[in-house]
Parts: sequence; C-alpha cells; structure tokens
Amino acid sequence: MKKLLVLCVCAAAAVVSQTPAIPRLSYSAVADFFVLPAGANFGEAAGVAVNSKGHVYVFHRGERPLMEFDANGKFIRALGEGLFTTPHGVRVDAQDNLWTTDVGSHVVLKLSPDGRVLMVLGRKGVAGEDIPNTGITLFNKPSDVAFDRAENIYVSDGYGNSRVVKFDKNGKFLTTWGTKGTGPGQFDLPHAIVVDGRGRVFVADRENSRIQVFDSNGNYQTEWKHLGQPWGLALTHDGALLVADGLANRVVKADLSGSILGTFGGPGKAPGDFLYAHAIAVGPQDEIYVSEILNWRVQKFIKQ
Repeated sequence: MKKLLVLCVCAAAAVVSQTPAIPRLSYSAVADFFVLPAGANFGEAAGVAVNSKGHVYVFHRGERPLMEFDANGKFIRALGEGLFTTPHGVRVDAQDNLWTTDVGSHVVLKLSPDGRVLMVLGRKGVAGEDIPNTGITLFNKPSDVAFDRAENIYVSDGYGNSRVVKFDKNGKFLTTWGTKGTGPGQFDLPHAIVVDGRGRVFVADRENSRIQVFDSNGNYQTEWKHLGQPWGLALTHDGALLVADGLANRVVKADLSGSILGTFGGPGKAPGDFLYAHAIAVGPQDEIYVSEILNWRVQKFIKQ
C-alpha cells in the first residue's frame, strides 16, 4: 500500500511538472496618466473606451460621469451631463460614436462624439423585456453593447433579464436569446459582449464563470470555463481576446480558440494591481486600459 502511495504521489508530481505555466505578459502601468481637472476625482470606474484618435472615455459613478481625455491623458471635457443614473459600460463604434449602458435607468444611449443623443434603446426608469404590441424593447439593467461589421447592435441585457438582444443599425429589433440558468445558451449575468470579424458573439457569462460563444443569430457554438470570472471583454488588433477577470483581479489574454496566451495583474492597490477589474479597452498603439470599481481608477498599461 505504501509503495502504491509513493507511486501515485510521484505520478502526480510528474503531471504537475509537465503542466506549462501561464506566461506573464510584459505590461507595465503608466503612473499618473490621467490629468483630471482641479478638484475632480473618479468615482467607481465602471467603463472605459478608446476612439480612433486615441482619446479615452472614462464612465464612472461620480460627478461628471462621462469624461473624455486626449491620447496623453489630458482632460478635454465632460459629456452627457444629467443623462446618467448608474453608469456601467461605454463603447465606441466605427464612426467614433459613444454607446453607454446604464443599469440605473435601464437604457442604452448612442451619443455623437460631441455628446448629443442620437439613439435611445429602452425606456428610462422602466425595467422589463418589452411592451406588447408596440415593438418597444425594454431592458432590465443592461450591462454592455457591441457591434458587428454590418453595424448591427448587440446588448447584453444582464442583471435582470439574462439575455442578449440584437438590433439593426437603426435600432430595429431583430432577435433575442438567453434565459436565466447554467446550461448552454443560458446566462447568470451576461456582463460584457464583443463581436469578432467573423461575426462570432462572445458573451462574458459572469456568475457562471465562463465565456459563451455564439454565431450572429444566437446559435450556441462553445464555452470556455478556464479564463477566470469574466467581467470585461475587449478584442485586440492582433486578433486576440482580453478578459478582465474581476474575481482574480487580473487580465487574461487568449486567442480566439480560447487558448491562454498570458496574463498580468493581481489583487491590490499598488500600480499594476486591481480590485474589481470591471472593464477593459485597447488603444490604437495596443495600449490597454482597465477600469476598477473598488480602486476608483482607470489604469493604462503599455508593453515593456
């Protein structure tokens, strides 16, 4: 029996020794990147996005909740004053329009680059799924928004409805999929969403600790359970997926087959650490921005 135990321990040690370590990505935090107006602070930093000029948009839960900064981190202006209740996500489309998701008011807004409202999805202050016989779609705490090459709009209707809703570029309802649960195509808080160049839809199924992959019509393709608890998603210019793992407080980079390419970060308050890494964005020069809920900040990372 003792000999068998020794053999088992040795075999387990051999397996561990043959398991490849996850590479550490060589990114470093840029200290004091954002230059805020005098007396201003970020609140809980829920969202971050970057436009084609490298301008950075921070969506936070404080005064002046949507802020624009230039590529050097200098404050430009606040946008959308009075429009938001509880900021959650912000994205930039191919025309540099801004899209915000607000879990407090249950709406998705499309804003022009200068902050004018161009489209409203949902109804402010009204939570639900739809209004019968009206063609009006409602949300229940929507979390994120994404776009495909045809400019169709995908909303992760996350905290309340556990589904994805697809619209055309003019806001016309096309389809929806998902219910509350743990099975394929079900969700427990769809928290972030991105669409790749092939039209595949990646959904961060946060409380199920997985990423689910669908075709553009919502047909289930596969799922990945080895990338941590996904809170934020972003696609890189070199065709990879970045995951803000808000539970382990790290960033994971994977290829679009789900294989891990590397990771960086860890829990803490020092530069390069995270506490509730919530959203992630990629700039024109492959710089990475990560927003944090508990540290009330957005950090910029560059390759060493």
